[in-house]
Amino acid sequence: MAAMNTPAPPAQALQPGALRADDRTDPPARGTSQDPAPVPAPHGTPARQRRGPRRPGIWRGAVLALAAVYFLGPLVASFVFTVHVPGQGITFEAYSELLSADGFTESLLLSLGLAAATIALSLLLAVPALVAVRIGSPRLRPVVEVMCMLPLVVPPIALVTGISTVLRWGPEHLSRTPLYQTFIAVQNEKFPVVLVLAYTVLALPFVYRSLDAGMRAVDVPTLVEAARSCGASWPYVVLRVLLPNLRASLAGAAFLTLALVLGEFTIASLLGFRPFAVWIVSISGAQARMSVAVSILSLLITWLLLIALSRAGTTPSTAAAAPATTSRKES
Repeated sequence: MAAMNTPAPPAQALQPGALRADDRTDPPARGTSQDPAPVPAPHGTPARQRRGPRRPGIWRGAVLALAAVYFLGPLVASFVFTVHVPGQGITFEAYSELLSADGFTESLLLSLGLAAATIALSLLLAVPALVAVRIGSPRLRPVVEVMCMLPLVVPPIALVTGISTVLRWGPEHLSRTPLYQTFIAVQNEKFPVVLVLAYTVLALPFVYRSLDAGMRAVDVPTLVEAARSCGASWPYVVLRVLLPNLRASLAGAAFLTLALVLGEFTIASLLGFRPFAVWIVSISGAQARMSVAVSILSLLITWLLLIALSRAGTTPSTAAAAPATTSRKES
């Protein structure tokens, strides 16, 4: 009875982190690895995966070479025509006489002045109008777009016909009014303002597209609202907040306007003025080599000006912060 009443010994408690006998595993033997053996690749599968398709370097080089021949070939041929005279050999007489040619300096400076005035007037008209439409009246954007695109529909010959009709009608019917002197002043041969007005109309589609693309990339309402909430005036908002963010678009608009003005011939010729393009055509009959030399020089001048404008548009800049208003203490 005493043996039967003896309690069984208690089970040995497991210490925290201790393993049972059946959970223990023997350490791997030396020289063996725990990693499973690699599975052999199926028959016919390459060991290394093929790289992606190579870039078409050969075709790209061929296309660039053809483009270079297409664009540079006529320029090289023109240059050879200007420096090679049959029976005399190579001479740079056409270029040496260029600066002393009658009308060269005057026509070039006139074209550059017309280009600068056209760029300034186009931007002064387009930038405030697009900002106002973008902020205050988004529904008017299609109307402004149609109005700016109209010069692409009207041919230059029709535009110059209307301008010449108005210029003839004005002095005849307004001779006793102050507007008579205005009609005479805009036709001044030293600086014809009428050409600036006509070139501004022709440049509006290109200026609009460039500025519209820039404003689509910038959150104009947020910038204006932030600057105005800080106490900035509208001139400050436009000059110090919006224009630095539209630098690339402004340079693109100026780029296209400059190219248009320097190469425009129809309107200036029919109105009787003599900018650089008209002067080149006027001397082409008497001095063929000089006219080709002037054309090459005009291309170089245009490229240099366009490069300068593009560099000005890609220069990194940060918009100036709007002036902060002084905080008011709560009473």
